[in-house]
Amino acid sequence: MRHRRGEAHGSLFFMHTLWRISKLAAQDKWRMLGAWGALLLSTSFFLTVPKVIGQSIDKALEALEEDRAGPADTDGLIFLGLLLVAVFVARGVFNFFNLYLAESLSQRTAYKIRNLVYDKLQHLSFAFHDQEHTGNLMSKSTVDVEMVRNFVQMGLVRSGQIFVLVVGASALMVLVDWKLGLLSIAFVPVIAFRAITVSTRMRGIWRHAQVEMGRMTTVLQENLEGQLVVKAFGGEAHEEAKFVAKNTDVFDWTLHARRTQALNSSIMQFIFWGSTGIILWVGGRAVIEERITTGEMTQMLLYISLLVQPIRMVGMLVNNYARAISAGERIYDILDARSPVEEHPAAVPLANVRGHVKFDHTSFSYSGQSAINDVSLEVLPGQVVALMGAPGAGKSTLVSLLARFYDADSGSVSIDGINVRDATLSSVRSTVGIVQQDVFLFSASVRDNIAYGKQGASIDEVVDAAKTAQLHEEIMALPKGYETVVGERGTSLSGGQRQRLSIARTLILDPPVLVLDDSTASVDAGTESRIQEAIRGVVKGRTTFIIAHRLSSIQHAETVVVLDHGQIAEMGSPVELAASGGLFTHVSELQYATNLNGHASVASLGGAHA
Repeated sequence: MRHRRGEAHGSLFFMHTLWRISKLAAQDKWRMLGAWGALLLSTSFFLTVPKVIGQSIDKALEALEEDRAGPADTDGLIFLGLLLVAVFVARGVFNFFNLYLAESLSQRTAYKIRNLVYDKLQHLSFAFHDQEHTGNLMSKSTVDVEMVRNFVQMGLVRSGQIFVLVVGASALMVLVDWKLGLLSIAFVPVIAFRAITVSTRMRGIWRHAQVEMGRMTTVLQENLEGQLVVKAFGGEAHEEAKFVAKNTDVFDWTLHARRTQALNSSIMQFIFWGSTGIILWVGGRAVIEERITTGEMTQMLLYISLLVQPIRMVGMLVNNYARAISAGERIYDILDARSPVEEHPAAVPLANVRGHVKFDHTSFSYSGQSAINDVSLEVLPGQVVALMGAPGAGKSTLVSLLARFYDADSGSVSIDGINVRDATLSSVRSTVGIVQQDVFLFSASVRDNIAYGKQGASIDEVVDAAKTAQLHEEIMALPKGYETVVGERGTSLSGGQRQRLSIARTLILDPPVLVLDDSTASVDAGTESRIQEAIRGVVKGRTTFIIAHRLSSIQHAETVVVLDHGQIAEMGSPVELAASGGLFTHVSELQYATNLNGHASVASLGGAHA
């Protein structure tokens, strides 16, 4: 009993998925109504063909009898012939409009879904993207959307033809001879039951196939992005084997689905033609007994032949519905996803920000693993704070909470006394400018990449930002200067150039709160010296967080906060911490001993080794 209830609940859920897709398509109601109207008229004209042919045969037989007695009247036959031509022309016209409007409706629905998915992905927080593979999201946004489009074009619109043909042909057969008519349509419920049963099985098979397709796309996407690593470590054979394994899973599940579909179609064809043989035998006896005419028997056979199309379509529709349900579930997994970071309806924009930042007993965990634990830190407007600590100490997490990429589990983060949860996301992101260590550049011009956060920025603003980042001269040396298109992910630029372009992209926003995430890690000593000189002017009057892994990066900091396992272990000026004998001193001694990059010494920070 529980199992049956579960199946019923599952069926309702699947129908709900199709209902949601149908509601989305129905927003373009005039195209949908036009497609259905054209389909109804086209099918109605099609249903008149057997009637006209049957009457023509009876008329011809009558003329043959008349011809034996004298000249036959052929006017009726000519009229029926012209009528048949007119019916086919009318059917062709309405069939064209049905096909065109159905395709137009499906393409517009796919267009809407792609936009909805893309928009949703833009507004989901990092916590969502941390758990989803890019390749799987790409598969949902392309392959699954195409499956839904096929459902709208065929399943939602063209499936109406099955209903009209079955009902219309059945009614007309019953009118010709009710006994033979009922016998002719007796197999329809059998095929309908078979279709429903197979549909449930096909949905699960296609769900597996589409999941495997997403996994294969993930492997492909990661391989293309990681080609440098693959080549450097000779991992071609390993990558080929990994892709072949995923491709085999896609092949196996897809072939399983097609095999089930082919078997189902063959069984339904057998049922249909077996029933046709019985009808032909019974109908032949009815003609012999003169219960029906030869023309009426021909009508019966033609109406049965008309049912071949919907019977074949049932097999395709079972497959179509199953794929649409599986695809729809995966798409609505995205559209229904709740972002852990959501904007409050009464959120207010941050305005005239001075840059007073406060973390008040702030804690945060990634998937249950503590990253920040009860951190309290107050940074005054214009203050420059360096965040130091071992990898995984919580430095980047802390500034991510400030920019509200994630929401704190407990405690609060505020800017100028306003909790970032109560501020609009756009104002928070424009207030906190982040120069990231892992630089991502778009396949666009240098100018567009610098002005990405400030669309419509003038060339003078772009040049000023580039000059501050010590990049202007190198940009001008490029083939087209600021209009030079960088390669995918900025591969045509050096690591140092990409890092400085990232700095320029942030500086053009003129954010009151600035985060430098080890922004000089990928540059040489000479370039770092120029950037540090530029940063000296940039940080003036601006609240700045410098995430540092080496001493040279904190030379502008007034306060150093040393994090350890998500907690503040030490805090003070570089001079105070250098003399404290704590973690900061330990880091200083290690870097002093190795003379890291040749331009940092403990003596310059605190005189401990002067």
